[in-house]
Amino acid sequence: MLEAKLSEAATLKKLLDSIKELVTDANFECNEEGINLQAMDNSHVALVAVELQRAGFKKFRCDHPMPLGVNIATFTKVLRCAKDDDTCTLKASDQVDVLNLVYESRNTDRIAEYDMKLMDIDSDQLGIPETEYDARVTMSSAEFARVVRDLMQLGESVRIDVSKEGVRFATDGDASNGSVLLKHSDGSAPDDGKTPSVKIEMNQHVSLSFSLKYLVNFSKSMNLTNKVQLMMSNDVPLLVNYEFGQGHIRYYLAPKIGDD
Repeated sequence: MLEAKLSEAATLKKLLDSIKELVTDANFECNEEGINLQAMDNSHVALVAVELQRAGFKKFRCDHPMPLGVNIATFTKVLRCAKDDDTCTLKASDQVDVLNLVYESRNTDRIAEYDMKLMDIDSDQLGIPETEYDARVTMSSAEFARVVRDLMQLGESVRIDVSKEGVRFATDGDASNGSVLLKHSDGSAPDDGKTPSVKIEMNQHVSLSFSLKYLVNFSKSMNLTNKVQLMMSNDVPLLVNYEFGQGHIRYYLAPKIGDD
């Protein structure tokens, strides 16, 4: 038996909106510690990992581990029926073939209930190796979204350079090129989520190229939190990490090779 109650449906809505263009079908793995999702995108270029921790739920009960196989597009449609500030309760019995969703308005004068058919999805939990990254950039999630959206107007890939100077995003398109340099903040800028302060921690200079299409997709998670972390080492996948109140969403993207 699973019963998991979130104080706001908006959290789940934003989470699904973040991944719906990357992932078609996926298992939400439920256990006593919370709910996790791991899935490759349809092209097997990017990996998304979501964790909703038990402590982030208003009420949480999971008697034994169970997968909830869902079609992400269908789940998104069902969640659209909830108001952002409704509580959202996920329920599933041990004979898991249906996920029951209950939305309650704040003043509880409206209770809506929906059932969604679950799918049997074969998927292996991929072991994500612990990596010591050479560079870690913490910045405004809105600024990251703006940079990658702007550069995607010019080219298909972006080179991310992390140095003592700051973090530089550069693209070379067929007809034009552009770059954005964000300098390391000295800590004097207010940390209000509006000022695009940038914190850089690095062991060595890192320079890698990535597909802008994927980075633009990842940047949709800005609706969950005002900060994003980019973690890089030469020749290993980029980690784009968003931490929010109930857990985190992490994206891993392999670098482009020979795209100088």
